[in-house]
Amino acid sequence: MPKIKSLFQCSTCGAESPRWLGRCTECGEWNTLVEQVVHTQTTTTRKKSPSPTSQPLRAQPIQAITQEDYARLDSGYGELNRVLGGGVVPGSLVLIGGDPGIGKSTLLLQVAQKLARDHKILYLSGEESMQQVKMRADRLQVQKEALFLLSETDLEVILEELEALKPTCAVIDSIQSVYLSGLTSAPGSVSQVRECTAALMRMAKREGISLFIVGHVTKEGAIAGPKVLEHLVDTVLYFEGDRFQSYRLLRSVKNRFGATYEIGIFEMTGGGLSEVENPSQLFLSNGEERNSGTAVTVACEGTRPLVVEVQALVSPTSYPSPRRTVTGLEYNRFLQILAVLEKRVGVPLSRLDAYVSLVGGLTVNEPAADLGVAIAIAASFRDLMVDAGTVVIGEVGLGGQVRPVPQLEIRLKEAAKLGFTRAIVPKGNLPEVAGLQLVPVGRVLEALLAALPEAAGEETP
Repeated sequence: MPKIKSLFQCSTCGAESPRWLGRCTECGEWNTLVEQVVHTQTTTTRKKSPSPTSQPLRAQPIQAITQEDYARLDSGYGELNRVLGGGVVPGSLVLIGGDPGIGKSTLLLQVAQKLARDHKILYLSGEESMQQVKMRADRLQVQKEALFLLSETDLEVILEELEALKPTCAVIDSIQSVYLSGLTSAPGSVSQVRECTAALMRMAKREGISLFIVGHVTKEGAIAGPKVLEHLVDTVLYFEGDRFQSYRLLRSVKNRFGATYEIGIFEMTGGGLSEVENPSQLFLSNGEERNSGTAVTVACEGTRPLVVEVQALVSPTSYPSPRRTVTGLEYNRFLQILAVLEKRVGVPLSRLDAYVSLVGGLTVNEPAADLGVAIAIAASFRDLMVDAGTVVIGEVGLGGQVRPVPQLEIRLKEAAKLGFTRAIVPKGNLPEVAGLQLVPVGRVLEALLAALPEAAGEETP
């Protein structure tokens, strides 16, 4: 059995020290020594020379490996199944991070209840007592068929419980509260989080237990602890949203068993989290209240199309430098669209304040929304309205071109399902979608004239 020792290594220069110091003795940097774990073997084994006729002992041909034991488990929530790539994979590690109070524990307690109908589930809480977890379960009306609770932070006790109970799935809430007694550092430190996660990973792979691990986040929004934590697990999910509003977005940023950047949408109610049946309706404002400076586009998060309304406001500035404010879009891409409108189309935006926002709080990082943003800005500048049945999709190039976008067919089908009758899209191989008139364009100016026919013939100031 290896013994566990620790030493402290400088993250800047790599110098090692047997004890923690506030300042590195080699490079002079402060607070850079991080505890590292060293395993020393108590016994030595004689190294054998390989035989020329030796055969692999454990390796198997890939065609001989069956997947019958790895059928995905239904989590009970279609939104979570979508984000995970089709369900829970046995023996997988799923890391869920999010702001305090966003609903991570609520989601996992409800998922544990759904899974407990057909499987043995263990909910391990290091931050609440078993009575507190049961009180929350009663409030959420969780049925306790085969759901076991344990309040523990000692990793050795947790591993013993997992090996004895052998649950199908287990929830660790949270990894920052778990500690390994062989390390001198406090729970939540870099070395504790890394070693505890590695031990849980070995247990999950060996016993085929699916683990959901809750991770705290830093003030920047990243999961607290070493970056290797995200490398160890199979799936990394972020639970996003304003805790003072009801809607939550579960986003996948890493998934070894499915597509990344999938999203699932939930609503926080008095009885817990519930799935949103038609998420595109969340990102569209009421048609009766539409004003000038709005355009509708279709963004894709993974394989899910979402119809989003872009709102823009352009007004004369009262400052020496005009203001540029954007919500839900990448700021540099927003500035690029403003430059294209001024240089290629002739809209004088350098003396105007420009504000752009996406309805519903969604964040879109793909370029397919560029054309919608450009048309919304131009509509606000002209004080015109885009037809309510028109959707705009396309990437804007620096030369004023409208470039093709991927997954155009599923975007158009989603728009047609919501009642849109006209789509302004890039030229190219256009799919046929029933009930949707396609208007292919090659330049931003063509798209503006198609979306804002009232502006045709007007002289740009």
